Amino acid sequence: MEFDHIVQIIALTLGMAWASGINLYAALLVPGILGATGHMTLPPDLQILSDPLVLWAAGIMFVIEFVADKIPGVDSAWDTVHTFIRIPAGAVLAVGAIGDVSPALTMAAAIIGGSLAATSHLTKAGTRLIINASPEPFSNWFASLSEDVLAIAVLFLALYFPWIFFAFLIVLLLLTIWFLPRIWRGIRALFSGIARLMNRGEPHGPPGRG
Repeated sequence: MEFDHIVQIIALTLGMAWASGINLYAALLVPGILGATGHMTLPPDLQILSDPLVLWAAGIMFVIEFVADKIPGVDSAWDTVHTFIRIPAGAVLAVGAIGDVSPALTMAAAIIGGSLAATSHLTKAGTRLIINASPEPFSNWFASLSEDVLAIAVLFLALYFPWIFFAFLIVLLLLTIWFLPRIWRGIRALFSGIARLMNRGEPHGPPGRG
């Protein structure tokens, strides 16, 4: 197997896994459309993505997610449900991209793919939860559109410019390592504030007898 082909497979594996944690349906649509139109040759295990039924299903879900992701509160509920979808899908797509290899490499691809999907998904979900504390919707819309663009851009870099993708992925992971503890502190502060508001509204028991 040629070195350039190995690089492309690794880039596709990591790119689809990472993008699936942000927007799973974009991660299915982009390679599926490119494969169906002859702009790329999908690995054998991923050629099903170019099937018209899969493209239609992924396209419909992409539109639904595009709308749901722009509505404060609904987006966090959507992310919660998709915790059980995006992460396993990232592992499956990584395995499909790497193709027919040894069981050890298949397991490694699943672990790495699932971990990348979990990292990007948790970063997105946590950020959205904090943004939703703001009463205005514009920051939510901007964040959602930025995530859509980022997921598609990462996929195109992985498919056509793998070395640039590797550098970009390293930057994204470093930013995630720096950002996740701050997201966690923000979420804790948010829930602490909600708890204080709820306790403030609770009655303090019956008045004392005179």
